[in-house]
Order: sequence, then C-alpha cells, then structure tokens
Amino acid sequence: MEVTCLLLLALIPFHCRGQGVYAPAQAQIVHAGQACVVKEDNISERVYTIRESDTLVLQCLVTGHPRPQVRWTKTAGSASDKFQETSVFNETLRIERIARTQGGRYYCKAENGVGVPAIKSIRVDVQYLDEPVLTVHQTVSDVRGNFYQEKTVFLRCTVSSNPPARFIWKRGSDTLSHSQDNGVDIYEPLYTQGETKVLKLKNLRPQDYASYTCQVSVRNVCGIPDKAITFQLTNTTAPPALKLSVNETLVVNPGENVTVQCLLTGGDPLPQLHWSHGPGPLPLGALAQGGTLSIPSVQARDSGYYNCTATNNVGNPAKKTVNLLVRSLKNATFQITPDMIKESENIQLGQDLKLSCHVDAVPQEKVNYQWFKNGKPARTSKRLLVTRNDPELPAVTSSLELIDLHFSDYGTYLCMASFPGSPVPDLSIEVNISSETVPPTISVPKGRAVVTVREGSPAELQCEVRGKPRPPVLWSRVDKEAALLPSGLALEETPDGKLRLESVSRDMSGTYRCQTARYNGFNVRPREAQVQLTVHFPPEVEPSSQDVRQALGRPVLLRCSLLRGSPQRIASAVWRFKGQLLPPPPVLPAAAVETPDHAELRLDALTRDSSGNYECSVSNDVGSATCLFQVSAKAYSPEFYFDTPNPTRSHKLSKNYSYVLQWTQREPDAVDPVLNYRLSIRQLNQHNAMVKAIPVRRVEKGQLLEYILTDLRVPHSYEIRLTPYTTFGAGDMASRIIHYTEHNTCHFEDEKICGYTQDLTDNFDWTRQNALTQNPKRSPNTGPPTDISGTPEGYYMFIETSRPRELGDRARLVSPLYNASAKFYCVSFFYHMYGKHIGSLNLLVRSRNKGTLDTHAWSLSGNKGNVWQQAHVPINPSGPFQIIFEGVRGSGYLGDIAIDDVTLKKGECPRRQMDPNKVVVMPGSGAPRLSSLQLWGSMAIFLLALQR
Repeated sequence: MEVTCLLLLALIPFHCRGQGVYAPAQAQIVHAGQACVVKEDNISERVYTIRESDTLVLQCLVTGHPRPQVRWTKTAGSASDKFQETSVFNETLRIERIARTQGGRYYCKAENGVGVPAIKSIRVDVQYLDEPVLTVHQTVSDVRGNFYQEKTVFLRCTVSSNPPARFIWKRGSDTLSHSQDNGVDIYEPLYTQGETKVLKLKNLRPQDYASYTCQVSVRNVCGIPDKAITFQLTNTTAPPALKLSVNETLVVNPGENVTVQCLLTGGDPLPQLHWSHGPGPLPLGALAQGGTLSIPSVQARDSGYYNCTATNNVGNPAKKTVNLLVRSLKNATFQITPDMIKESENIQLGQDLKLSCHVDAVPQEKVNYQWFKNGKPARTSKRLLVTRNDPELPAVTSSLELIDLHFSDYGTYLCMASFPGSPVPDLSIEVNISSETVPPTISVPKGRAVVTVREGSPAELQCEVRGKPRPPVLWSRVDKEAALLPSGLALEETPDGKLRLESVSRDMSGTYRCQTARYNGFNVRPREAQVQLTVHFPPEVEPSSQDVRQALGRPVLLRCSLLRGSPQRIASAVWRFKGQLLPPPPVLPAAAVETPDHAELRLDALTRDSSGNYECSVSNDVGSATCLFQVSAKAYSPEFYFDTPNPTRSHKLSKNYSYVLQWTQREPDAVDPVLNYRLSIRQLNQHNAMVKAIPVRRVEKGQLLEYILTDLRVPHSYEIRLTPYTTFGAGDMASRIIHYTEHNTCHFEDEKICGYTQDLTDNFDWTRQNALTQNPKRSPNTGPPTDISGTPEGYYMFIETSRPRELGDRARLVSPLYNASAKFYCVSFFYHMYGKHIGSLNLLVRSRNKGTLDTHAWSLSGNKGNVWQQAHVPINPSGPFQIIFEGVRGSGYLGDIAIDDVTLKKGECPRRQMDPNKVVVMPGSGAPRLSSLQLWGSMAIFLLALQR
C-alpha cells in the first residue's frame, strides 16, 4: 500500500501538467544580418556591431503556447524615425542601409496571454568613420622685447567616428612622435572624447615647412578602411581676410537690383567663399557666384542679414555681414490717451489729451511723421506739442499732445508717415476728436452668451463694441488647457467684433474672451466680456464590436455603454436582431429617473434561433453610434502547438513523410463541448483538399490533442485547417502551414542539405554524393560505398582527403540555427571512418546566446572499419545554437570520413546504441490521442481505485 501511495504521489503532478500545456512566452534574440561582431561589453550586455549602410537583421525566436505575438520597439537613439513611432510586429526585424542614428537598444517583446510577456533586448552599435577635417592655427608672441619672435603652429585634426578613431600624424612619409622630435607635441584637447588630435609645432624651423598628413583609423573594425587628409604648410600660409564693396548696413528701395561684392584680401591656400542668409535661405532668384551676390528686383521680404564667409582651414573663417534693409511702411496704428494725471478715462475740456501714432517701418528710425488738423499742418504752440519716442510706447512713435483742451481743438487729426525722397508710398491714419468721442464699452448681444452648435458646423461668436472711435476686438481663450484659438494663435483681432469658426470640433468647446484693443482706440483699461461655446457631437460607445460566446440554453446579457458625447446622455436606444427591429426592453424605475449612460438587452436562454448579429443604436439627439454583438454558441478556434518535438518523421526509402499535429482548444468551457474536429489538408499550389473527421471525448482547457498526418509528399508543404464542431455546429477555424523540414533529421537527400552551410573560415569543404555520383577513379580502401540505407540513390556527406589536402586541414559543416526550447538535446548521427590515414571527426556546439562560442562535444580518431556506426552525443546549450561537424585530414589520402542521417532531438540520449541496420516504421494515422502526460494522470486514478 505504501508503494501504491508513493507511486500515486509521483504521478499526480504529471496529470496537472497535462492540464497546463499552456506555457508563457519565451524569447531569444539572434542576428541574421551583416554583423561585424556580437560581443559582451563590461556590463555583460549583448552588443551587436554593424557597419553604417549595411543591413540590420534581428530575429526573435519564441516558444510558448499559444504561439506568442512578437513586437519590436527601440530606445536610446532616434532609430528609423518611422520605426520609433510605429512598432514592428514581426519575428524578424530588418532595416536596410542602417544609419548611425539608428543605433541603440532594440527590444523584442513576446506575449501570448499566459504569464508575463517575455522581453529581450540587444544593443546595436553602428560603426562609421567620416572624412577627417584638418585646420591650422598659429600664435605669435613677443619674448624679450622686440629681439625675438616665437611662432607656434597648431594642426588640429577632427573626425567623427564610432568607435573613437586612432590618429597618426606624418610629415611627408615619416610618422611623427614626441620622442623623435623635440619641436613636436601631439596631444588630445580636453572634452573632445577621442574626436580630435592636435599636432603642435613649437618655434617654427625651416624643416617644419612641409606636407603634413593626418591619418585616422578605427583599426579596420567592420572592414572600415583608414582615411587621411593632407595639408601643405609654407611660410606664406595665412588665414583668410575679407572686405566688402558696400557698407555693412545697406538701405535700398523695393524693386531695385542689389549687388554686393565680397573681396579676398588675404589667405593661403586660396580660400573658398560662401554666401548665406539669415533667417532662411537666399531669396528666390538670388545668384551667388564666388564673392558676388546679386538680388534682382529686391522686395521687403528679402530684408535680413547676408553673410559672406571665407574658409581655407587656416585660422578662423573670415566673415563679413551686410544688413540689407528694404524700405517699407505698413500697419499704422493710433491710440488716444485722456489726462492720465487726473485718472480720467473720458475726453473733457480743460484737461490734457495725447494722440499717438505708430507705423511699422524699415528702417524704423528713418521714418518721418507729420501731423495735420482738418487738412492743414498742425502748428506747434504752448498748448500743442509734437514729440517722438514716448518711453511708454513702441519705439519711433510720434505723439501730439493738447494741453488744456479747448473747444477749438475739436477736429480731425491726421498722422502721416513717410520716407522723404523715397518712392515708398506714404501711410496715414485719421483720428476724430469731438464731444462725441467717448471710451468704448463691450457686451455680448442678448441670447448670444452661450452658442451651441453641432460638430462640423460653422459658428460665430459675437461681442458688441460701442464708443467713438470704435476699436477692434481681441479674442482669446479662457481655458488653461486650451490656450490657443482654433486658428493656432493666442490672440486674434477682428474689426467687427465677430469671431468666425468655419468647422467646429469638440475640442473647441469652452469659454472665449473678447476685449477691446489698446491700439486704434482709447488707451484705457481694456473692456472685456465672455462667450461660452458648446459643441454637440454624436455619442461614442463601447464595445464597438464584441464576440459573445455562450452555451445553448444559458442566459446572455448585452450592454452598450456611452463613453462620451454631447449631450452626455442617451436619448434613445434601439435594438435590432439580424436587421429587424426588436421591442424596447423594459426600463427599471431607478434608471428612468437617472441619466442613462448605457443600454442593456437580456436573452433568457440562447438558442440557435436567437444566435446572430445584434445591433444597439444609441442616440443623444445629435447623432447616433452603434454597438455590434456577434452572439453564438460557436466554439472558439483551436490553438496549434508549435513546440512539438520532432514533428516531421520521414525515411529516405520512402517519398512520403508524416507530421505530428498537436493543438489545444481555446476556452472549451465557454460553449457546448466539442464533439469532433473537421481536418482539411491541402497541398500548397493545389485546389483540392482532403477532409477528415476527428472524434474526441470531452476536451478540457489545456488538454493537448494530437493527430498524425500521414502520406504527405516530400518535399511539399501543406495548409492545414482545423474546425471544432459542437451541438451548435461548426466553430471558428484555425489554419497553419506545415513544411517538410529535415532540420531535426537530415538525410542530405536535398541539394540544400537541410540548411547546412560550409564554414568560410576552414581549409576545404564537405562534399555531397551518392554511389551513382562517386568519382570512378576515387581512392580505394577508404570512404563508404553507399549511404546508411545501402541504396545507390542515397546521399551522404564526406571529406575528400586527396591532394591538394594536407595534414591537419579542416572542413567544417555548420547546421542551421536552432532555438533552445529544452535544457537537454541529443545529437545522433551515423559516421563512416574507414582508411589507413583516417584523421579525426569532431562535433562542436556553437552557442549564440551571448556572443559566439564554439565548444567541443565529441571527438573520434582513427580507422573504424568499412561500416556505418551511430553516435549519440548529449548537449545542453544555454541559448540558440548550431552544431558543427569538423573533419580533420590525417597523414595521407586514405582518410575519407563520411556522415549521414543527422538527428537532433529534445531530451537525453538513449542509454543503448540503436542497431544501425534497424529500419524504423513511421506511425500511421489514427484518432487523436491524449498526450502521455494525461495518460499518466489516468493511471494515477486507476491506482487510486485499486487502493480502495
């Protein structure tokens, strides 16, 4: 009895695991592009090094059930700007012609709804080396009075690179260093981070006038070659010097043709000249040729600073600037200031009054103002003063002050701005002063304090301004979270007090302020009012679409909720089933009192007749929105199991293969039990499909179902469609493509040799052949006559050790990259080592988890006879890996080594060697079977019954 209990306890966990085939996502990043190196830095971080403009390819290998979805994101560096904004949902990330700004940390996130998502990252380091820039600087200082001149020259070499570049200075063809020449210093300035190296020539000597070369190198990393720049230092080397043909400030009239010359007065080598404009580029039509800049028919918009720059990499660039001013007059404004001393806001006789006039001019300080009263020039007197540049007003403003206002001072005053002697037209503005001139008032018309409109319609906000003169109105928003007007401006001026909005949106709702403008009116405290804009918009609801599954006979509750809308309430809700109007559901008394924010429909029992599409149209008097519900008792789709160990089973004597198809059922308890599955098998590129019915017993969540597909033709791929059936009928179909792959068992029958590749770093290659393609003059007494099957058509791989091969030459055959989804693996293969000069056969494992590391797993040397023998090699890779078969040539030509039927399996190796002549018969099709884990669970229940 104790033994039975112990056995039962040992079996129960396996039964639980049968229910737990769902596995959280696991991920591993591997590279498949043109990496220069994958290394570990000093903080144990994977670093993928790639040359700029090469192609970046990263793969995220995933395991887990259901199949995880992969998403790539990036931080640390701008990456492809588009790539940072939109994540890449794909197991392979590919960036063509990668740029230096695309370096950084790339994240692979894999999630399948089970447990927490798996997140892996790798840092991509983009390597580059730009052309170096060499500049020359010199200092001249007096020492000991005027008897001695010391001239020191600095040659500064700067380059942008990753990694930091190594600098080599040369004079002619000789490399310079501190130790060889006391007149030379080579150093790196502070804060340049390896980007700059300075060659200092102290107290110039005749031999220092020579050709100097700065050579930069990143030590051929990623195959980037060295780059260099040369400079010829002579006793005439000098920085550039310039002078202008015009004054630094040039004032012209619009329409004139402007020509400015920038003349070189020094510089060796001959400097290069360049014209630029600030702000913005050179005007359209401007022509810069050498030191001459021509602008035809200049306009006011062409005003600005024009820079002429001369460079020859000696000293600092020479720069001359011309400030081009094109005369213009625009935007005349005025303001009326009552007697501020007496704190009055009205115009009154006996008090002072000031009229101010301003115009935006170029050049501003050259504008001339004239005042007129009733059409005649205003004459200054003790009571009429004309001043300029009032400190309380904008610069270059003219003011007319009336002291002790008399009745005779009433009239029309005109301010005229002009450029004397210029063709620019004068600009003027009138102000009428009379007993009717009163300060402004502002108000909102009756019934216009709240403006309500529908989204997308035009709206007009209005404020009425009274007063003489009537000033314009400034509009702004009161809401802090929406500081800008719909036009994008913080303030908008309207002459008639109306703010017109063409097409309002919901974010335009809020409070708007209208106030009198200071200019073109009274200089008094602004008058203001407020208008409330309410924008009505249709409702937004959730769910917009929902898939509702329920077993037949069970109740169903459908709810359509209002997320937002204006008004924020449901005015009406209409339900439809398959397009037909349903009677309104009963309204609860409590819901009738409160503002409803959702609508519900209850089905007491789901039937076939009540299954289908339901619509709920929710209205809020402005518009409507619809919730869609697909209600049924359909079973959810199956979820294929992608981590099946060795799903492909084949034999080289047959042209057929079988495939172990495994799956679980998504949410089987949500609907009626699954009775059977309908399996459809279609060979790709063909239309006909074979359909089979697969009966099942009650399917539980997490239960792993299995079916063996047989009679599949090598090497074709197939589309598999699997549909669950319940008492309701067909459920959701799942499909996948299965491929014939020999990655787990490779017979080398295909020319692609199962994805194996020849190593490019060895001495020679493995050869694929069979008995029919053997060289009839091949060396006797070495190598196999046929492959392991004994048929002349069967292929195998071997190393040919005849000339020109020499002792110790190596040939390496590298497998595809495998994702490590198990702790232990077993590599099984057949080998043939027959001949007097047999060398060695080695099996290596190349780990790609952190960098690339090759480790020896198995080795055999010497003559083993003219027979095929099998080896089983256990390996435990820590991450993605490859296996490598290495054949080493022995002391002579009678040393051919061959391999065949390489198998990679999860788990430990068998304890006893298999008979190499044993033929394994592939299993046929049959009803789906429970996994072995669940069979153990059934045995546990049986033992428990025996115990009772």
